[in-house]
Amino acid sequence: MNFQHVGIIGAGSWGTALAILLHETKTPITVWGHNADHISQVAAARENVAYLPGVALPDSLHFTADLDALAACDLVLFVTPSKAVREVSARLSTTQLDPGAILLSCTKGVERGSGLRMSEIIAESFPQNLVAVLSGPGHAEEVARKMPTAVVLGCRDAATLQRLQPAFTTPFFRSYTSEDVPGIELGGALKNIFAIAAGVSDGLGLGDNSKAALVTRSLAELIRLGVALGGQRDTFQGLSGIGDLMVTCFSRHSRNRAVGERLGRGERLADIVSSMNMVAEGVPTTYSAFECARRLGIETPIIDQMKALLDGQLSAREVATNLITREPKAE
Repeated sequence: MNFQHVGIIGAGSWGTALAILLHETKTPITVWGHNADHISQVAAARENVAYLPGVALPDSLHFTADLDALAACDLVLFVTPSKAVREVSARLSTTQLDPGAILLSCTKGVERGSGLRMSEIIAESFPQNLVAVLSGPGHAEEVARKMPTAVVLGCRDAATLQRLQPAFTTPFFRSYTSEDVPGIELGGALKNIFAIAAGVSDGLGLGDNSKAALVTRSLAELIRLGVALGGQRDTFQGLSGIGDLMVTCFSRHSRNRAVGERLGRGERLADIVSSMNMVAEGVPTTYSAFECARRLGIETPIIDQMKALLDGQLSAREVATNLITREPKAE
């Protein structure tokens, strides 16, 4: 591997899984987390009990709560919740990070208000550094246990992709490359909204026919909005589009699908969110996507219904009825 020291910002399940993955390359890895007590527990137990229980961590992984410890890294992964990316980027920019270091966004989201993708937020703090992205159907629980996984790496610079790809290629992990950064990020972010909708279908017990129709129309809506926001249509037919959409809508590991299922069963969103120790990115992204769609004049019936459900304006059953009784049209 041609990286000397990898830094990972975020000690949740995905950050930990990526640390285990990159450990395969025998490169020094430092994982940063904002909670010093949690970091100390992980370092001592060699297991991330809170976010990735049952997975032993290599002794060579270094954990820290000091962001300055990442200043010497030549590859830095951002694996925080989307709402923390702006703050953490600004904090890291105060360190002596090498302008030649590659910054890799592994967070799936769109900032509310600005409509910015995560790589765009990071680039604001690091105008001299190249920013790349990683997305696709990769649940941390499976990557950490070395189950076969494929993702896509995106960057506008082809040489950077050539450097990154070997680092994310192992006997169980395969990475593809693309220069369509907007499409990769939008596919990974928007699919979380539709995973909530798929969970609602599960919670209501609507059956396989209903869910298949929902996921199919979700893909159409994802492509419609994603293209309007700058992504390439072909990208949404790949790993960070339909691939990520499928795994998130159907997997037992999907937090967003689980939130939707509980909403479908009648639970309140506030109670669901307060009971979770991890973030379901589809919730804030619903609002960001709704804002983007209204600004661009894009029709997004599923996103609109999900926002109404999250706001408590409609029940899960009313949402399902509204979608199935929309005016008939050509596919």
